[in-house]
Amino acid sequence: MRIGVPKETKTLEGRVALVPAAAGDLVKRGHEVWLEKDAGVKSGFKDEQYTRLGVKIAPDAAALYEKGELIVKVKEPIEGDLALLRKDHLLFCYLHLAPLPELTRRLLDIGLTGVAFETVELDNGDLPLLAPMSVIAGKIGVQVGTHLLHQPMGGKGKLLGGLPSTERGKVVVFGAGQAGGNSAALAAAGGSNVVVFEKRQDRMDEMMRLGNNVTALYPYDDVVAREVASADLVIGAVLVTGAVAPHVLTREMLKGMEPGSVVVDISIDQGGCFETSRPTTWKEPTYVEEGVTHFAVTNMPGAVPQTSSQAICAAILPWVNKLASGKWRDNQALVRGINVEGGKLVHPALQGMKL
Repeated sequence: MRIGVPKETKTLEGRVALVPAAAGDLVKRGHEVWLEKDAGVKSGFKDEQYTRLGVKIAPDAAALYEKGELIVKVKEPIEGDLALLRKDHLLFCYLHLAPLPELTRRLLDIGLTGVAFETVELDNGDLPLLAPMSVIAGKIGVQVGTHLLHQPMGGKGKLLGGLPSTERGKVVVFGAGQAGGNSAALAAAGGSNVVVFEKRQDRMDEMMRLGNNVTALYPYDDVVAREVASADLVIGAVLVTGAVAPHVLTREMLKGMEPGSVVVDISIDQGGCFETSRPTTWKEPTYVEEGVTHFAVTNMPGAVPQTSSQAICAAILPWVNKLASGKWRDNQALVRGINVEGGKLVHPALQGMKL
């Protein structure tokens, strides 16, 4: 099969879907792999590293999409990509369609088959292609939040970990999956007092084992309001597979926080889990609501493309192999990952979407 890897065009997005070694493996399996010129440069990979392994270079996006049958990219297609996608393309990438009706309509009009990384689901409910980027986003959430608390950034001037003679900072995390769990772990390791809201008992147990400075609680509304009011940093990492994220932090709760506090919405790709969230970019990553700094960048792992590209490639390569074989529809995890096909919405979480 002819596999096309385009250059990512989302604002300040540096990732590439396939690193050279992975692309070379696909060539050895008999596939024809095409890379758009300089698609890997921001991740630290030059075109020459690909061509040495048998990968062909397309001079521009139009040539890349013309050559490719299976299009493997990282982020959802935007305007330039949409103009080049065809009905016969098999698209494999993050899509996050639930909060994006316009993109969904465009893909339905094109009529292609779109398999979304975030909805490839194993029999046990695990999401193997979402996990690595969730881990990275969870870590970035704490790193960014720590920085935004600095007074020159408009923050309250609080050092999260504290030191003798000062209070520790407080971090509240919604969700203890891959993203939230890694946020909690990094915040706890830095010395913060951490409160994690989670409904699953096994995950609450896991969070408690992070250390004596971590508390895991069930998200009762009054308890959430109380803990958020005294938080310096709140991180949202709530996920319903393929669906719009539920709001777990209301505007009224936000009003109870001290000015200069920070909220980071990792769930923003799925619409955001804070009532006051709206998508931002790395070019203009923050805004202020009710005196609280909001960070809601929709491609958080794109800020560390060397790490992110290696991680996502290692996760997706076995599935790219299955798709490229042409005999993938007996693989239920991939079938569950289909979002759109032949002009129809396929994934159950998208069935009630208003278009």
